[in-house]
Amino acid sequence: MRKKPKLVVNHLSYCYKRANKQPLQVIDNISLKIFNNEVVSLIGPSGCGKSTIFNIVSGILNEDKGKIEINGLKEKSRRGKCGYMFQEPLLFRWRSVLENVMLGYEIKEMLKQQAKNKALNLLKEFGLFEYANLYSNTLSGGMKQKVALLRTIAFNSSLLLLDEPFGPLDAITRSELHLYLLAIWKKLKLTIILTTHDIREAIFLSDRVYVLSKKPARIIDCLKITLPRPRKLEDLTSEKFVSLEKRLMSLLK
Repeated sequence: MRKKPKLVVNHLSYCYKRANKQPLQVIDNISLKIFNNEVVSLIGPSGCGKSTIFNIVSGILNEDKGKIEINGLKEKSRRGKCGYMFQEPLLFRWRSVLENVMLGYEIKEMLKQQAKNKALNLLKEFGLFEYANLYSNTLSGGMKQKVALLRTIAFNSSLLLLDEPFGPLDAITRSELHLYLLAIWKKLKLTIILTTHDIREAIFLSDRVYVLSKKPARIIDCLKITLPRPRKLEDLTSEKFVSLEKRLMSLLK
């Protein structure tokens, strides 16, 4: 039986309007499909339009040309149809870890006690329960990203857009977060799209990697990642991983 796509982007184009200047085209005729329970990366040069694609998919921006379907529906308003996590954790400093995660449920107008119970369960399930009453100024960078990820899942666990979520972190913390994300993805059967500049990150996390050109973004290729799951850090030095890394590097030149 053929799988139905979770997200379909057809012939998407977008220009930024500029006062007294020609519009700046950042996306040019991009089409892609994301299937249920996939992890897919978008990789390309800095400023090529990866975040703009996310802003359009999430409904922050409206496409100039093209069509977008989420769960088979061509809804004009896409806000709230996916969870969107930015590069910075953007935690509210006056809210505790628990209250920040609760916010994902509260935005959906869930009753406060129900939101609290669900947030506590999420924190317990993914190892953050002991930090529930701490505030963001006491947390490490990696811990802040974990909290931001759980808040995003609380808002919408159907489709996650992760915009360079591990960019600011050191290499050791980033590796820890990769394993943390994959554990959550497996348990909750998430569908994840992430943007990254890191070739190794894209390979380690993904089922497929879309390679984008410089601005205006076009799709150069879609590389299938044939590494078995579950992924392990030892995979980073395997012959197959190195071969995929070389292939991606050649596509990005």
